[in-house]
Amino acid sequence: MNVHAVPASSQAPSRTAGLLLGLGLGGFVDGIVLHQILQWHHMVSHVEAFPVGTVEGLEVNTLADGFFHVGTWLLVLAGSTAAIASWRKGRRAPSWTFHFGLVLAGWGLFNVVEGLVNHHLLQIHHVRDDLGGPWMWDAAFLVFGLLLIGGGMALHRRGAGKDPSP
Repeated sequence: MNVHAVPASSQAPSRTAGLLLGLGLGGFVDGIVLHQILQWHHMVSHVEAFPVGTVEGLEVNTLADGFFHVGTWLLVLAGSTAAIASWRKGRRAPSWTFHFGLVLAGWGLFNVVEGLVNHHLLQIHHVRDDLGGPWMWDAAFLVFGLLLIGGGMALHRRGAGKDPSP
């Protein structure tokens, strides 16, 4: 028996599940709210070859949105799998603040990465393509992401020392 091994019941909760769930759920918020409900943009709506004002362009954008949703769904599945794997290994379940803080931070991380890559580097869409893609909306999206990361990590740290509560 390894005398230096930490008993499973005292192992800290996994951070992986909360971050993956936040990445996936943040992507779902983006796709459902901005793409579908508000229809401010689609995945490739700023690409000249796929204008959303044509049937063909809207078909390509809808297909790209679908692949985007598959990716976010896979992140949620990975987060759920990570949570179950962690618990099966005997790690403690997280407190609500520990877990929800990581979910918020993961959502913010999604916004920052997606915003930098799709809005600024690739410029395949902007937050408000329906207005011609003003940079202020893209900047606000990044700021919102940074606020989610900061607030989420503060909440996570607050819950890191607590025992899980029902």
